[in-house]
Amino acid sequence: MSDTSYYKHHVFFCLNTRDDGRPCCTDHNAEAAQQYAKKRCKELGINGEGKVRINKAGCLDRCEEGPVLVVYPEGTWYTFVDNSDIDEIIESHLVGGKVVERLKI
Repeated sequence: MSDTSYYKHHVFFCLNTRDDGRPCCTDHNAEAAQQYAKKRCKELGINGEGKVRINKAGCLDRCEEGPVLVVYPEGTWYTFVDNSDIDEIIESHLVGGKVVERLKI
């Protein structure tokens, strides 16, 4: 087996829904953000093998800091408010290799 990852960056968006009243990422439009990120990466041509994969995830257990996403293999956790934050994560981290410190959790 190769020691390189199948994807350069694998991004997981928490799309957890809690029905007990505790905070959850779906309360903050996480699904729309995930769909936007997937579409944007396709538009930029950075998706696919050896590049970027945008995935949905169940609970990542950081909903109180949500909405959250995590970028692997680095293990960098982010929060976001809107599509401009998603654009910044894509352009700075996924394309440029530079962590977006202001969104990091």
